[in-house]
Amino acid sequence: MEEDHEPPPNREERRQSEQRPAVRPFVVRFGGRAGAVVEKDAASSTYLKYQRSLGGGDQNNIYAPFTSKTDWDVAKWGKLRGAGSTAFTELLGIEGLSQLLGLSYKNSRELNKIVDEQLPGRPHFKREEIVIAGETFDVYFRDVIECVKALWGEPDFSPVLVFSPERHYLDEDKTDRLYHDMHTGKWWWSTQVAIEKESPGATILPIIISSDKTQLTLFRNKTAYPVYITIGNLPKEVRRKPSRRGQILLAYLPTTRLEHMTNKAARRRALANLFHACMRRVLAPLKEAGITGVHMTSGDGVTRRCHPIFAVYVGDYPEQLLVTCTKNGECPTCHVPHEALGDGVLYEARDFVEVLEALDKIDDEDPMVFARACADAGIEPVFHPFWEDLPYADVFQSITPDILHQLYQGLIKHLLTWLTSAFGASEIDARCRRMPPNHNIRHFSKGITTLSRVSGKEHKDMCRILLGLIVDLRLPDNQSTTRLVRAVRSLLDYLYIAQYPSHNARTLDRLDESLSEFHLNKDVFIDLGIRAHFNLPKLHNAQHYRTSIELFGTTDNYNTEATERLHIDFAKDAYVSTNRKEEYPQMTLWLERKEKIHRHESFVKWRKAGCPSVLAQTLNKVEHQHIQMTRNPSCPAVNFDDLANDYGAVDFRNALSMFVARRRNPSYSAAQTKRAAANIFIPFRSIPIYHKIKLWNPDPHDFANAPDIMDVVHIHRVRKDKRGRPIPARFDTVLVDLGDETSSTIGIEGRRVAQVRVVFRLRPTDLQSLFPNGHEDVGYLAYVEWFSTFKSPEPNHLMYKVSRTYKDGVRVAAIIPVANIRRSILLFPKFGPTVSREWTQSSVLEEAEDFYVDNYMDSHAFVTVF
Repeated sequence: MEEDHEPPPNREERRQSEQRPAVRPFVVRFGGRAGAVVEKDAASSTYLKYQRSLGGGDQNNIYAPFTSKTDWDVAKWGKLRGAGSTAFTELLGIEGLSQLLGLSYKNSRELNKIVDEQLPGRPHFKREEIVIAGETFDVYFRDVIECVKALWGEPDFSPVLVFSPERHYLDEDKTDRLYHDMHTGKWWWSTQVAIEKESPGATILPIIISSDKTQLTLFRNKTAYPVYITIGNLPKEVRRKPSRRGQILLAYLPTTRLEHMTNKAARRRALANLFHACMRRVLAPLKEAGITGVHMTSGDGVTRRCHPIFAVYVGDYPEQLLVTCTKNGECPTCHVPHEALGDGVLYEARDFVEVLEALDKIDDEDPMVFARACADAGIEPVFHPFWEDLPYADVFQSITPDILHQLYQGLIKHLLTWLTSAFGASEIDARCRRMPPNHNIRHFSKGITTLSRVSGKEHKDMCRILLGLIVDLRLPDNQSTTRLVRAVRSLLDYLYIAQYPSHNARTLDRLDESLSEFHLNKDVFIDLGIRAHFNLPKLHNAQHYRTSIELFGTTDNYNTEATERLHIDFAKDAYVSTNRKEEYPQMTLWLERKEKIHRHESFVKWRKAGCPSVLAQTLNKVEHQHIQMTRNPSCPAVNFDDLANDYGAVDFRNALSMFVARRRNPSYSAAQTKRAAANIFIPFRSIPIYHKIKLWNPDPHDFANAPDIMDVVHIHRVRKDKRGRPIPARFDTVLVDLGDETSSTIGIEGRRVAQVRVVFRLRPTDLQSLFPNGHEDVGYLAYVEWFSTFKSPEPNHLMYKVSRTYKDGVRVAAIIPVANIRRSILLFPKFGPTVSREWTQSSVLEEAEDFYVDNYMDSHAFVTVF
């Protein structure tokens, strides 16, 4: 087997691609009148209009129409906490309870009447009938323009709304473009240019539609087909959080399978026509509004002429085919032949104008003319797709990457199958069971090959350890594993890079390089007889990630994980609230009431804040201290003998003496420090210790709105659970800063791996005795055992190999400030061709000799540990 492929890119090139300057990006704003204000009227702010809609009443009662805080809190609990109407009525039916609490309602029916009649809310649902092939189907939907107005006018969003496109650059020369939110992409800018030619002063509202069928019950096969809508003017951090209510349920589509139609082709065409007929009716108002614009007032009372433009459709592969009217096995974006899906070549995009010309043939008297025209254009003959008349729309461009289904549930799922075929399930599962514990790692106690109905979350957890499972395994006939390891590593690289919260030209080049490297090495699976070809649409779709990122921003703008999460609130919980008969009218009413309660909750918060012009709702992330410890120690006093016996801190006394000597005399040489330590007397015999360290690390790319990443280090001796069963000891491994002020936030320079044995803090009296001249900077301390320093990574899997450090047969240990611990780290044991069956999850760190440092344990480790 040939092994002379190009080596992977070196570490210095990667460091340059990952490192961000410590300055804000250079921003070029769209000129002209884009996003122009039509009118400012503070009296038109949403909260003031909401207040007027509640009527006169008692102006001092901020909870109106509820009579008191208790009245409002009980109502909010009753509508948001999932209590059934019967249970809620029975609760209020307890004798004297309503009077004791001073409630204005006595049962669920009276509460619902207040919510329905006195609280304003988002648009109401309506039902219409859609006739397809002589059959009638019900579609429940809201007015799409009113939904967009509701999002645009949400008071909590007004401080963070974006009104015009921008170009962001990392350099002052404006050559290295930065992509993150939708307004930094090329689509918004080019669309703004087109609209400004016809109608200057427009504010574009990029419409993001997502849809997906979801199972409502485990039995009876009950499904729902929700459609969601949001706008690209909201930052992606708002759109991704259900609690921010930046997505609105737009419609429930019919879920019929048309099983009475025996001809499968006819059934597929009918289902496609039904989908597009429903969506055409739901989205029809966007046609005129996108061209002429609609005056919309944001939550702060500012009115602009807004043009809602269909921009992105979020869905899995079957949904993408349905939306674009393309055939199964094809790419919904370009004209790649099916037999070339695995070539790793980017083909010409589908011609939207050509497709529209083919759809115009629908009026021809001969139906075969329409069918042939559609076939020539590469689409199915669908009667008036919903996007046919939408202005400035290109549906093939609007289909965006799907991390969840294309990568985790697609390529990674295939990769696991291939690896199982190559190495065998027994050895892979044996290694899974013996993986050391870590806060970020899921322990697969039964392995990964035996799991059924594996979720995207489980595939994500598998990716964290996948490379460590195979690096030492052998192929049949002792064939070289070089290409296979490189293929796995490059695919994991692609997966992690594709999820960056911000991208520039260099990281996009790395994205392309990792995919190219996979294609360069993937034939190893064909040589092993595992695959005959790679004509997989989900593999080919990876070719389009860069284009979508440049057009619409990073993939977290349109990942289907957000849609999957919305199913819980808008479909599953809504269905549980019904009596399972004629459920859709009940589901829509339940959702409307819940939205009203949420909106009134925001109004009450505004009243409590003193009715400011804008209630501050910024995207400033919460600042955390890097290290957080519990207020009280886990064990108030542990003597030195127990530290050695129970925690393995066999050299604690000497390590503490060395720490004190270094602190007293930081300018001493190593020899001088050792001599000084020999003369230090430790006047105490016990210390208070802690069993957990909580760490917070900022986004390594320094993306402004990215939340800090939490990590936890566990350190505890053998103990028993509530049932008296022993819990093995656990001493996590960490990455330690060695105190070099020149070390970068990116990479491993100036850092070293260690295992934490004890975390403690010296008592004030002990500090005074050890540091009589001052001890203000001595905080939490950790006794650690060192691993070897980092050398060059292995050239194929690019992981660093480390081993324990010994001196005179004893593990080298030291006491360091806990503040020097950067993060937890997972060490893959060097299992060898066959893992020792005597090793266990709790003992492998003690028994294995060599380890590999895992840089796939999370997004932070991927960027920082290389």
